[in-house]
Amino acid sequence: MAKKRKVSDIARQRGTSVDDVLAHLKKAGIEVVDGEVNVDEEAIEKAYAGATPAPRRRGGQGGRRRRVIIDAGAARRGGPQGGGGQRRGRRGRGEPREAVTPTPPPIPSGPVKMPSGASVKEISQLLGISTAEIIKTLMGYGEMVTITQSLSDEAISVLAGDFNREIEIVHAADEEAALETEAVDAAEDLESRPAVITVMGHVDHGKTSLLDAIRDTAVAAGEAGGITQHIGAYQVRHQGKLVTFIDTPGHAAFTAMRARGAKVTDIAAIVVAADDGVMPQTIEAIDHAKAAGVPILIVVNKIDKPEANIDRIKQQLTEYALVPEEWGGDTIFVEASAKKRIGLENFLDMLLLVAEVADLKANPKTEASGFIIESRVDPGRGVVATVLVNRGTLHVGDAIVAGGASGRVRAMRDFKGETLVSGGPSTPVEIIGFDELPIAGELCRVVKDERAARALAGRRASRLKTERLARERSLTLDEVFARIAAGKVLDLNLVVKADVQGSLEALSDALLKIQHPEVKVRILHSGVGGINESDIMLAAASEAIIIGFNVRPSQAAQTLAEQEGVDVRTYQVIYKVTEDVTAALMGMLKPEYREVVLGQAEVRATFKASKVGTIAGCMVTKGIMQRGAKARVLRDDVVVHDGRIGSLKRFQEDAREVQEGFECGILLDGFNDVKEGDVFEAYETREVAREV
Repeated sequence: MAKKRKVSDIARQRGTSVDDVLAHLKKAGIEVVDGEVNVDEEAIEKAYAGATPAPRRRGGQGGRRRRVIIDAGAARRGGPQGGGGQRRGRRGRGEPREAVTPTPPPIPSGPVKMPSGASVKEISQLLGISTAEIIKTLMGYGEMVTITQSLSDEAISVLAGDFNREIEIVHAADEEAALETEAVDAAEDLESRPAVITVMGHVDHGKTSLLDAIRDTAVAAGEAGGITQHIGAYQVRHQGKLVTFIDTPGHAAFTAMRARGAKVTDIAAIVVAADDGVMPQTIEAIDHAKAAGVPILIVVNKIDKPEANIDRIKQQLTEYALVPEEWGGDTIFVEASAKKRIGLENFLDMLLLVAEVADLKANPKTEASGFIIESRVDPGRGVVATVLVNRGTLHVGDAIVAGGASGRVRAMRDFKGETLVSGGPSTPVEIIGFDELPIAGELCRVVKDERAARALAGRRASRLKTERLARERSLTLDEVFARIAAGKVLDLNLVVKADVQGSLEALSDALLKIQHPEVKVRILHSGVGGINESDIMLAAASEAIIIGFNVRPSQAAQTLAEQEGVDVRTYQVIYKVTEDVTAALMGMLKPEYREVVLGQAEVRATFKASKVGTIAGCMVTKGIMQRGAKARVLRDDVVVHDGRIGSLKRFQEDAREVQEGFECGILLDGFNDVKEGDVFEAYETREVAREV
């Protein structure tokens, strides 16, 4: 039966809006008067029957708005949106997606040349192993790596062994050496060149003084402490022929410099002092020369000294397969004295003889290549590098590259400082024009133009950086926990600056060799050039000490160092640096406490005093007994108490100490269970400085 109903009530009942109800009623031909309508429930249902339901009112019963998700990638995936179902070859709704199997990299058939510091992705491609397998294998060893992470040489070798692959790890330095080896010149292009002589030996055996006497200059006087700190390259003329000399430092810290000198040499002249004999750096120089495969000539220097013993030196050197010619061997021995100018002509004659036998030749008409002997930053000229030309002729204006450094030769000088236009084989030249400091020992070569030089230098720098990152490994949690368990390791932070690259390298190596389980040297930054404000700020932020070797801080840096309280130390001799750093590390070590027994006393009788406790009548049997000293009570060699001597008396008088053989009365603090026959052992704990 129809009855009057309000439109608002119908809307509320159906959970929709009033406008929606009015629209449906109008479609059904039902008249609405003053917001009311005369209908029954069946008529309302008919009005809504067959019609598309209107959107529900926000906030009403169940009136939450539906979320509509627009999938922009549905059409690309062949989903229902975007008409993908009508396109040819697309999947319809509900069809299973096909699995895409990645194609595994090809398996190599023979040995693989693997660049040092290769990433997981590069290793995968070269070894024919999926990246997932490589990462899974390394996880088994406890190493979590990513696909772009560089791996160390050791990790690469382990992976190759696990997957039965043969590899040869190639370093950037090996590739540079291969370039020099591959350079082959025609026999008709070769011409005679000067011999390159590297002078090596122990520190203070007279190497520089010997060259000083030959060149009649005063180089040794200009070196700090008379000790050579840098490699020097010089040329002298004898009997109309040029001879190139390379003077290497003899100090233990300069191993890398001696190795570089041996690498570029034709003849190794090893100087041994007649009054000192064969020393550690003498043996090291012999090893470097033998490794380089060059002839060895022994110079016995300082023969003018009264304590000189030449036969002893010859006997010592036979242990290293260096037998003199007069003893049936093939090693040339030259006796000389740099101070008295004895034997210098004979020394040069022997060098020319060995060079003539070696028949040294090179092609001077090809593009130049050689080795960086030394490099430094000059305040007025910029980057200055000493290059020993190996083959070809280097000209002013040539585009050059050496490792990660490149540039153009803008100026060239010889060892005397005179301007040169070109430098041929075996000629040491000082060049200006590198954009950054080349590493000593790098191969320097001429390329087409500066653009090619920059490209080669960029690739080499990237390669060196990758190798360095592969060597550097961050601490794992296990190592952190191990350090915590063992006690905190203290770091001595250093900022190291030097005048030339070779000295910086040697100084850094010498400092890093100073080791101790509890303290260690940490070099935060090292570089060539003066000490500037940036170095001071770094040291201030990290509580570091600045070490300057043959360099000084600028005025602004000195002022800033005083303001920030930064310790800046400058040196001219390398062993002074290592001595001071070792002393600083010793100061950082926690002191050791050592127990020292002062004396022993045997209890002969005991006396009980009501106010103070049990007094022991003793005889001092060893050492002394001191009032206030620590003491332990031994009963049948078992410690029953460890305390302190509270009171010490000799007869009725208080005593500070009682010597051996005298009687005394002893009262221990807090212990009264003293029995006859007990032994009191007095001791003290002394602080002992520790050494690195």
